[in-house]
Amino acid sequence: MTSPTKCVLLACGSFNPVTNMHLRMFEIAKDALHKTQKFSVIKGIISPVSDAYNKKDLLPASHRCEMLKLALKSSNWINMDTWECEQSKWTETAKVLKYHQSKIDRESNTRSKPAPTKKRRKDLRNVHINSNDSEFDDMSVDDHNAINEALKKDSVNVRLLCGADLLESFGTPGLWADKDIEDIVGKYGLVCITREGSDPRKFIYESDVLTKYQENIIIVTEWIFNDISSTKIRRALRRGESVKYLIQDIVIDYIRDNHLYGVEDNFRQGMFQHRQVENQ
Repeated sequence: MTSPTKCVLLACGSFNPVTNMHLRMFEIAKDALHKTQKFSVIKGIISPVSDAYNKKDLLPASHRCEMLKLALKSSNWINMDTWECEQSKWTETAKVLKYHQSKIDRESNTRSKPAPTKKRRKDLRNVHINSNDSEFDDMSVDDHNAINEALKKDSVNVRLLCGADLLESFGTPGLWADKDIEDIVGKYGLVCITREGSDPRKFIYESDVLTKYQENIIIVTEWIFNDISSTKIRRALRRGESVKYLIQDIVIDYIRDNHLYGVEDNFRQGMFQHRQVENQ
């Protein structure tokens, strides 16, 4: 039986703020991919957009990243990466995928460094190496070649994790560059979380480029309906409504302590009183 392909799930977005549904998407996708027995999800990455995205009501990356750090304390396999949000300009999703795939490839190449010898030579992968590198002197050529072969089999693929709304946005004229769509779907692949009643396969059928790479698009239906969104969370916060069980308590505390999302003082006291009581 063929070994499952190792993959990393990457989610890009504002995370303004991060919600429980953002984290649930990773769990849903991981379960679905493992059930196919074709994939082994080894890591999840959340990549918040930079301030240069200039979206209405977008909090500074410093606050969004801090809330993500707090929310991700409950996960042992999902991490946040700040490369995208540290860029001075908005970064296309295709470039974010390329960055993370290249980073993983570099790490793999470092681990599979060929064995040094007294002379320059080529290993089985025809890579030139320098004999002055003493770090691996104690390891035999055969040992290195065995490691290289194992790493070839253990190559890791970064896939974009998204909702059906992102998939459908590929069809919005002028929103995505054609080359970016082809790179995202063709080079990396999609894991799309959709809801009962939506029809992403019809949308794929109606798109030439998505049809071309449809084998690289994995559709996962979320049967437990959950309509949480950051937009709805911000609206509830502005109106002084409770968001408990929609976002994590530790994130609610951060919002309260930093007076975020336009929460007025008179509402803050009522909204977060339950947290103060619980912490006594």
